[in-house]
Amino acid sequence: DDIFEFHFAVFGPPRTAFERGIYHGRILLPPEYPFKPPSFVLLTANGRFETGTKICLSISQHHPKQWQPSWSIRAALTAMRAFFPTPPEGAVGSLDWSDDVRRELAEASWR
Repeated sequence: DDIFEFHFAVFGPPRTAFERGIYHGRILLPPEYPFKPPSFVLLTANGRFETGTKICLSISQHHPKQWQPSWSIRAALTAMRAFFPTPPEGAVGSLDWSDDVRRELAEASWR
């Protein structure tokens, strides 16, 4: 019902603790999109990002000055996926769970 909300599913990045997972989430576009960045919310437990929380990424609403209006939704999802194996460094919505837990969550993501 909301034309500014899109659901997505991405596979975990290869050669990481997330590689066997599939992750469902939402992209929330501001009415000013593409001139303002989207928000990302992960809905699948993954051990890297909190679920149900707008996560802090350099391509998200948390860093609007870094956003480029020429970036597509596909490019934004590719970038978001690339953040999975990076250290959380205290960012909003970040988790730093062990690789063992992340692998378990990746396997569970298919159920």
